Amino acid sequence: MIEVKAEEEKKVRCLLVAPPPREQGADGYPHELENLVHSLDMEVADAVLLVRREPTPAYGLGKGKALEIADRAKGLMADCIIFDWDIDPTKQRNWEKLVNLPVFDRNEVIIRIFAQRAQTKEAVLQVELAQLTYSLPRLSHSYGALSRQRGGAFGNKGSGETQLELDRRRIEDKIIQIKKELSQVQMTRRTQHRQRERSATPSCALVGYTNAGKSSLLNALTGAEVFVEDKLFATLDPTTRKLNLAEGATVLLTDTVGFISHLPHTLIEAFKSTLEESAHADLLLLTVDASDTDCKSQYEQVLHVLDEIGATDLPRLILLNKIDRVQGDMLRLSELRAAFPDALALSAKTGQGFEELFQQLTKSLFGELRSYRIPLAESALVESVRKNGTILSEDWQEDCVKLSARIPEGRTLALLAQYALAREEETYVR
Repeated sequence: MIEVKAEEEKKVRCLLVAPPPREQGADGYPHELENLVHSLDMEVADAVLLVRREPTPAYGLGKGKALEIADRAKGLMADCIIFDWDIDPTKQRNWEKLVNLPVFDRNEVIIRIFAQRAQTKEAVLQVELAQLTYSLPRLSHSYGALSRQRGGAFGNKGSGETQLELDRRRIEDKIIQIKKELSQVQMTRRTQHRQRERSATPSCALVGYTNAGKSSLLNALTGAEVFVEDKLFATLDPTTRKLNLAEGATVLLTDTVGFISHLPHTLIEAFKSTLEESAHADLLLLTVDASDTDCKSQYEQVLHVLDEIGATDLPRLILLNKIDRVQGDMLRLSELRAAFPDALALSAKTGQGFEELFQQLTKSLFGELRSYRIPLAESALVESVRKNGTILSEDWQEDCVKLSARIPEGRTLALLAQYALAREEETYVR
């Protein structure tokens, strides 16, 4: 009985195959793939670091190297082989015939993680769509005999359809059905966006690489109880909460799904409505894991994904999260300042930098606090400020109206520019 339990609890052992260092970056070791595998609760037996790749049609590698990897997997008693790049269906079938083991690529690992994490109906539908789209061209490697027939009889309306054709048609029908259901979800999202726009409450989106600490920040800033775990893609569903700032201002803060390098196109398409939460925000909070030595390339990958979803031109603040982990490392802090000179250093764990973040949010979303002396002949501008900005103090005098207000960029701010007081005069107004 004990032996059976031990066998059930035994982790799947994987042999990782990494591309050459010039494609992988850093030291060439597939650290990110290793973390992805650990997120699936699998064990890394070893990693093969390739020096070069030969684009052969059979394996994508030379025959000798393929046999060497097969022997390595056998010697390690690995349960599967995982490649850190995309493998087309033909090469996947060839590899599985060669090693007699399951063979996956990076995309399938990420899709499996998403499948484990999906909780809501929308996330489940999105993951299922990604799985079906990914598996459709790979159906044939699931069958040993592709000529099995279903229906029909010899000499009577043909020999019928193969099992592969039936399964392909079934999957295509399922994809159409899921897309219809997701379109309904997208309509609901658009309705929610219109309601938020009518409320005139500014919105911010926490975006960044997976495991950068976005959910922890949302919890620390708003008191939300979003699930948090030190794993890649711990949360998949966007969560929106109100964040109260100074002077009675309120913003909507949304936690979005994390990005990753080489995010599978099938997932980008399936999670398009979720990812596009970022594109509807008034301000992006680009969250960077300050403790990760690869954070610069991760930041660049986030910018690449934002470009794909049409959110490149939105205003943004860069947040160096987890700064408490590198607080005593002066060299690391110097590197971060050089790489992200305008970033805010903060910590979701200790609350460091929150006050400065609130000030930056208030200034970016509601405008800088300035004082104005508006002639009574132009008093209509006061109503414009009331409508488009935030008035903190208002003093009507015989010849003018003195205002202390925050006004975001736009026509109203431009019209009031000529009536702004010099800095030394502002104290008197306030």
